[in-house]
Amino acid sequence: MKIILILLGVISLISLIVCIKCKGKKIKTALGFLLCLIVMFTSAYLIVPIFKNIKYGLDLQGGFEVLYEIEALDGNTLDSDMVYNTYKAILKRVDILGVSEPEITIEDGNKIRIALAGISNKDEAREVIGKAAVLTFRDYNDNLLMNSDVLGGTAKVVTDKYGRPAVSLPIKDTNKFYQVTSEVKDMEHNIIVIWLDFSVGEDSFFKEEGKCGSLSSSKCLSAASVNEAFASDVIIQGNFTAEEAKSLVELINSGSLPTKLNEISSRTVEATYGSSSLEKTLFAGVIGLILVIVLLIIIYKFSGFIAGMALTLYTMLSFLVFYLIEGTLTLPGIAAMLLGIGMAVDASIITFERIKDQLKIGKGLLSSVKIGNRESLSSIIDANITTIIVAIILFIFGESSVKGFATMLIINIILTVIILVFLSKYIIYLFAKIGYFDKKPYLFIGLSKKKIIPSKDVRIPFQNIDFVKSRKVLLPIILVVLLGGMAYSVMTKFNFAVDFTGGTSITVNSGEDISLGDDYHIRKINKNNDTVTIVIEEKLNKDEINALTDSLEEKYHASTNIFVVSDMVKKELIKNAIIALLISFVGIIIYVSIRFKFNYAISGIIALIHDVIMTIICFGVLKLEINSIFIAAILTIIGYSINDTIVTFDMVRKNYQNKKDVTKKELESIVNDSVRLTFFRTIMTTVTTIIPVISLIIFGSKEIFNFNIAVLIGFVCGTFSSIFVSNQLWIIFEGIKISRPKKEKNNREEVEEIKIKGINC
Repeated sequence: MKIILILLGVISLISLIVCIKCKGKKIKTALGFLLCLIVMFTSAYLIVPIFKNIKYGLDLQGGFEVLYEIEALDGNTLDSDMVYNTYKAILKRVDILGVSEPEITIEDGNKIRIALAGISNKDEAREVIGKAAVLTFRDYNDNLLMNSDVLGGTAKVVTDKYGRPAVSLPIKDTNKFYQVTSEVKDMEHNIIVIWLDFSVGEDSFFKEEGKCGSLSSSKCLSAASVNEAFASDVIIQGNFTAEEAKSLVELINSGSLPTKLNEISSRTVEATYGSSSLEKTLFAGVIGLILVIVLLIIIYKFSGFIAGMALTLYTMLSFLVFYLIEGTLTLPGIAAMLLGIGMAVDASIITFERIKDQLKIGKGLLSSVKIGNRESLSSIIDANITTIIVAIILFIFGESSVKGFATMLIINIILTVIILVFLSKYIIYLFAKIGYFDKKPYLFIGLSKKKIIPSKDVRIPFQNIDFVKSRKVLLPIILVVLLGGMAYSVMTKFNFAVDFTGGTSITVNSGEDISLGDDYHIRKINKNNDTVTIVIEEKLNKDEINALTDSLEEKYHASTNIFVVSDMVKKELIKNAIIALLISFVGIIIYVSIRFKFNYAISGIIALIHDVIMTIICFGVLKLEINSIFIAAILTIIGYSINDTIVTFDMVRKNYQNKKDVTKKELESIVNDSVRLTFFRTIMTTVTTIIPVISLIIFGSKEIFNFNIAVLIGFVCGTFSSIFVSNQLWIIFEGIKISRPKKEKNNREEVEEIKIKGINC
């Protein structure tokens, strides 16, 4: 609450001072500068306490872990579908927004380990997990007919024909539901009873019949007579109050468990990346942010200071919003934050470069600011919309860390548009309007008066560099590198972590250094206080586990816990992430085709794929470990790559529009000029984006070194592809397109000429 009040006070102060009509340009400028300074330092001051009050994920903070044995309902045989559906139901319950970041693993085919960040005791963890309601359909004699697997979609509160609250359940497996109801209609007691958390041996329809339909006094929700087979949505009617109906819907939608969970053990877990990882990450992040602001001020002077103020405010608000939605900050969330900072800085750089373009041709400061703000808007909006399309689709179709990444990215994009696009631009416009900087372009935006040459057109920089001449050689080389690198990586095998391959986790409650000898391939060792956790590649069987347990307990006189880790969850996570990305690619193609043209869209997607594959190849060739957070790195690269490419395409579109009968040579000239005009902006954006990454590599935790390396490689590849891949592909596709109509037109002219001569008349 204090944070919100301080924030409101800062906003009120901004509104107050902006409204004051001071006399004199120097006084107005000084007051405005003082105001921005107050906002910057207030925001900077609030970043650390907000950051420290955010809930952290298991990788940064640790939490509480419960191990359950999964049991099929009513003695049925447990299969892999039931196990995975149980995982999905629990995940849906504890991670609705994708910001709780639970760690859920399946072990030995019939166990599920659930670790929840920020929970300190078993009762609290059990309460969170236990709220997932087990919904079953049973006959008159309490025999199981169907479980929640037949349901799909979202349950909702409806009104029955008597105006009473009821609950509608959408049916997914219509064939099974029709088959079951067909059998029930021919029974002596043709009743289907819907139960919530039915307990075999404890609950019975005979005991609950009179109470059935009242959530407050019975687990029996509904008992309906079945006179004919059907497969439509089920309506649960009873004596529900409106509040009971709403509670029931929330319970059902939070995830109905298709199985029963029997608790085996529970324990407190330490942070995955060690207790010092958080402090190192925060320190590295602060250093990176300061360096970015300093660089902006050095390059763009007063405007860079305004951008730095806006960036500090943006960072503070990003953490504040995440705190208010009770998000759990993990490495994927930090990755999204990293990408958000890069896009926020990019919005300022694009605007500043467009303002400088207008100043260079002799326009006045206020006029240049107006035109620069206006011309940069389409580039910024298009770049952010394409990225938010990816984020929204990842949120809808992704799971766990993917959904958490998408949530943070959506927050960051919205704040980028509000703070770095509208607020920052408006503040710069206000300072330009004062008139103090009219004859001080260098102080205002870092433009020397020597570079101001009155002209009608914007002068093209970097004229000596030809960016498209080498495409006939460069593109084949890139293709060979991609194919060769991927082939080599596949043949020599990627260095996948146990997250993807499965293995065995060994925990020994001892302060000594634990040795397993040379019989096992060790993938990871974590030591926290008096607990050592070792992960090995081998999936041990029951006898091997017992033998190793006895050996370690005898050797170190300490309790030992060994379990086999399944790769089922990680494989599903990767599969869903790939599906979400493919759908997001389609979304990008549709949007870019509408705003630009299809040739731009397909060129941008190919360049994006190039960046991802190149990053994967680098990890494959260098044999760097690919673990679960590598997914977050790839998502970050995708967001950055499409953002960078769209800005360059916007300049190509601007230079290409309204031109007729363009030759292939002229296409090359258009792309060359467009890349030259955006080249400095591209380099500046890359530098300001990788500064926080390099800061994390140098000052951050060594456990996330591979993650930072992946992001660094991806950002460099993204910059390269936006200059040398996407634009060159566009020239090829557009060249094919413009060559076709001329041929068809000539053919039509020849046909018409023959008809005029009367041969076919």
